[in-house]
Amino acid sequence: MTTIEFSTTITELPATLPDHTQLPESDGTFVKNFQEHPQSILLTDSIKPILQQLHPDNQYCIGQDSGIYWRMTEPPEKGAEAPDWFYVPHVPPTLDGQIRRSYVMWQEIVAPLIVLEFVSGDGKQERDQTPYVGKYWVYEQAIRVPFYGIYEVANAKVEVYHLVDGRYRELAANERGHYSIPPLGVELGIWQGFYQNAELPWLRWWDSTGNLLLTGEERAEQERRRAEQERQRAERAESLLEQERLRSEQLAEQLKALGFNPDEVSG
Repeated sequence: MTTIEFSTTITELPATLPDHTQLPESDGTFVKNFQEHPQSILLTDSIKPILQQLHPDNQYCIGQDSGIYWRMTEPPEKGAEAPDWFYVPHVPPTLDGQIRRSYVMWQEIVAPLIVLEFVSGDGKQERDQTPYVGKYWVYEQAIRVPFYGIYEVANAKVEVYHLVDGRYRELAANERGHYSIPPLGVELGIWQGFYQNAELPWLRWWDSTGNLLLTGEERAEQERRRAEQERQRAERAESLLEQERLRSEQLAEQLKALGFNPDEVSG
């Protein structure tokens, strides 16, 4: 009979767990294509007005290709996922006056509300449910992110999952083809358009009534066009007044030529 021996050795934990200043902020990988960085900027820039309304105290943070540490491993970066974009409500944007190097779950406790992954390959990594390894499993079972989006620019689509009773359920698109994120009061969907010198199916936000959330540049351009339209309307009104004044003067001259006093006629 074979005797099976079990080790009773317990791995000793450090007296204090490392914080964001003591953990690696990079695993040495890099963004896989030129679209991912502007895509993150587009998402962040356009949703800022919404977040300012939700957080007048500025207590929130946004991560872009930043590590979320969820367990202790060796090397440390093996215990982290680095979503392309994520948002965490009700946490300070800095820690002890320092810029965040990463987001450490045992230091923060609060999980991101939404995590977005941009697919560069076939999407297997983003949908991998292998325990302790797959991104899908980590977001669903370890970090427990309420909303998880998988965006495929090559296929012009996004899948959005909602955590319900501890498991992800894929959301159905609404009549506009968007996916509702109720805690933010926004919708997520695909917008075909020109941004950062590229015509692509971009991932974008809409408000709950279907209005596209604009970037700062788009808002400025919208305001410029509005001001230009106001100027043109004012010029047209001024031109009409001038035409009316000229007609009045011409009528007065005609009355004078007929021997009438224009003031007496008008009275």
